[in-house]
Amino acid sequence: MMKNNNMIGLAKPDRKEVERDRRLHMKSLCLKLASLVPDNFHFKTSKDKLSQLDQLQLAASYIEQLRQRVERLKRVKEQAILKRPRGVSDSAMEEDGAMVNGWRLPVLEINELGSSIEVVLITGMKKNFMWCEMITVLEDEGAEVIRANFSTVGDKVYHIIHARVRISRLGVETTRLSKRLHDLLS
Repeated sequence: MMKNNNMIGLAKPDRKEVERDRRLHMKSLCLKLASLVPDNFHFKTSKDKLSQLDQLQLAASYIEQLRQRVERLKRVKEQAILKRPRGVSDSAMEEDGAMVNGWRLPVLEINELGSSIEVVLITGMKKNFMWCEMITVLEDEGAEVIRANFSTVGDKVYHIIHARVRISRLGVETTRLSKRLHDLLS
């Protein structure tokens, strides 16, 4: 007497079901990956209008750009450490809050990411500045602020502002923006 596997619940999944589940899983992973790419990284208006292949290519280029940025920041850090005076430790340089990795605070970095701009500012706890003044400078230069946040680590404050170019064919003159922001901070 043979028992029916379907009645016991030990039925082997059908190949069609397995394939459907695999495709759904791949689709959800692709959507998750596409959601990690900032909206302002590409020129099209919405990720929904991009094909799945385009979304994957966009994610790959975004990851590559982040990898290059990490490498560049590692080189900058290594150069800063090499320029540090002999016998001076990181903690000694950072005690007064005036330096970070051999760089005098505040540290300002402006990164162009396609049609968007990222402004990274590192200040000491004692340095006061006005967020609204920085945002005004960005908007005067043709950028629209999307997101601004900060975090405190030890005695340093890390400020990050994400903005996008209002009129893409005009762009934003980053050298002038950098000069204006440096003037604001000094």
